[in-house]
Amino acid sequence: MGTAIALTIAGSDSSGGAGIQADLKTFHALGVYGASAITALTAQNTQGVRGVDAVAPQFVADQIAAVLDDLDVGAIKTGMLANGEIVRAVVATLRSYRPRPIVVDPVMVATSGDVLLADDAIDTIIGDLFPLATLITPNLPEAARLLRRPIAHTEAEAAEQGRALLALGCEAVLVKGGHGDGGQSVDVLVRAEGVQTFARPRLETPNTHGTGCTLSAAIAAGLALGQPLETAIDIAKTFVWEALKAGRDLGVGKGHGPVDHLYRTRAGM
Repeated sequence: MGTAIALTIAGSDSSGGAGIQADLKTFHALGVYGASAITALTAQNTQGVRGVDAVAPQFVADQIAAVLDDLDVGAIKTGMLANGEIVRAVVATLRSYRPRPIVVDPVMVATSGDVLLADDAIDTIIGDLFPLATLITPNLPEAARLLRRPIAHTEAEAAEQGRALLALGCEAVLVKGGHGDGGQSVDVLVRAEGVQTFARPRLETPNTHGTGCTLSAAIAAGLALGQPLETAIDIAKTFVWEALKAGRDLGVGKGHGPVDHLYRTRAGM
């Protein structure tokens, strides 16, 4: 078996905790070679986003094509896509290559609350990108915004919103419960064959920067390694939970600090 390779198509986080940087750290930690196509540059830190400079759509497409023409990519994840023109460029390019697992993290808002996706891009993501997706990974606020519904407050409501998102054309939906309440953080996986939940004890920590990016990247890494979807999700959920737990004492930044992608190295694992 050759080297497992995953491609992330996302924005750059200058503080290193989210986006492309978090994705590549996650791929590396899970034993997967990481390639990237950058959609936007952000000037940000743990306290907020100071500026966003979107990459020209054709150049985003050129980056993706350069990688896929040369590397045997086993899975792809998308993160921050910034605007509708970039979404269309990504979709057109991905359609040109053989099918492979695609994890779509519909990044809309940063942990700090800063908006990372133009309103004009939402319908394009729903109509054009979701039908290419093996899995989409919205959190509770993102699922509600995509469906123009109130935020789900129960597992049953999250599952119902997952079914509504599934009807938009993707193969599976993971509605993430990190923004929910209760002692357990419960993610709800919805597929045509049914519903499955993944739960871990909720952790109290301000250091949650990059959590969503890390989870979707970890799932893509598992798919690149040939794991079944539910196995990739379960391993990714554990990886994020351990990174969150270790990140409580990481001490990076003055705001919402990052999770600890290197917890395994620090623990000698």
